[in-house]
Amino acid sequence: MQNKIKILHIQETMASGGVERRRLSLAKHLDKNIFDQKFICTFAIGNIPEEIRAEGFEVIPIGRLKSPFDWKQHQKVQKIIEDYQPDIIHGAVFEGVTMAAINGFLKKVPIIILEETSDPQNRSWKGNLLMKIFSKIADKVIGVSQGVTEEYLKGKLHLPASKAITINNGVALPRNVQAGEITEARKKWNISETDFVIGSTGRMNQDSHKRFSDLIKAFAEFSKDKENVKLLLVGDGQEKAGYTQLAQDLKIEEKVIFAGYQSDVALFYQLMDVFALVSAREAFGLVLAEAMLNKLPVIATKVGGMKYIVDDKETGFLVEPMNVIEIIEKLEIFYHNPGLRQQMGKAGWEKASKEYTEEAYVERIDNLYKHLMNES
Repeated sequence: MQNKIKILHIQETMASGGVERRRLSLAKHLDKNIFDQKFICTFAIGNIPEEIRAEGFEVIPIGRLKSPFDWKQHQKVQKIIEDYQPDIIHGAVFEGVTMAAINGFLKKVPIIILEETSDPQNRSWKGNLLMKIFSKIADKVIGVSQGVTEEYLKGKLHLPASKAITINNGVALPRNVQAGEITEARKKWNISETDFVIGSTGRMNQDSHKRFSDLIKAFAEFSKDKENVKLLLVGDGQEKAGYTQLAQDLKIEEKVIFAGYQSDVALFYQLMDVFALVSAREAFGLVLAEAMLNKLPVIATKVGGMKYIVDDKETGFLVEPMNVIEIIEKLEIFYHNPGLRQQMGKAGWEKASKEYTEEAYVERIDNLYKHLMNES
């Protein structure tokens, strides 16, 4: 029997974000007769590392990388490479990219793949310089959206088209939510069937990034003369208390629902009429693809990968970042046009189910691994 292709994945903390969800996709869906996989991370938290282990793969947390040249940590990675002898090393997130590039190079791993998973507008010149050096070492550098590839990898780092490629991030297809679950949820969160519900999901850690404050302010103005409207925010983080206070200050606390962190967001998409993601920066916007797979029309800011995901005026509306007035205008259009909501929701579903599923992501990664192995 032919030897399996050995893949060593390296990333930062493995918790519940998009990067680790896609590592889980690879653990579940890459053919186990062809590929063997091992996962290195700085820390392993929550369900996803356990789900990867349940697929039969080792997850090895090695502790924090204190700096890009934290030699003690690099030696741990080198020891794993020596023992495992991978054919391909695949690094994601800056820390993962750093460890994959440096140790893949030093230990002469045949193929090095780096995956840029963020929208690095605020990366320091040192970070950009390191990324450029690491990219020279790599066989391929993946951008998780067209925005990351065109604007950062090719635009800022000047990587050639032969090296910088786009493999769109992907999300799992939504589960079938039962009618009874929806009825219960409406009761629990006090949402009537006639309410017009604007929804958003995400971590509430940095308002300078996710800009939930802009959505709350837009909703306050939009909802002034309307009784049957709700804003449903799913997520948690250190900024949540500030958002709750903002809703109180704007006297809309009765209309804003803070649902907190939810491990199963599928049910909440079923309560929404429109989905909004108004971040100041976003590499891809996984939740945007999730919303589209749930047939929701979307409002998104023209940043990072989102301006490629949303076809303006077809699957939703694109607005300038930090422009509350524009958000209000688009909410008004959706509120008064249920037919348009349905039409855009359907168009979004058609696009997302072709381009942004986890199956599509896994298939493209599978093809890349095999292509590079054939070339080496």
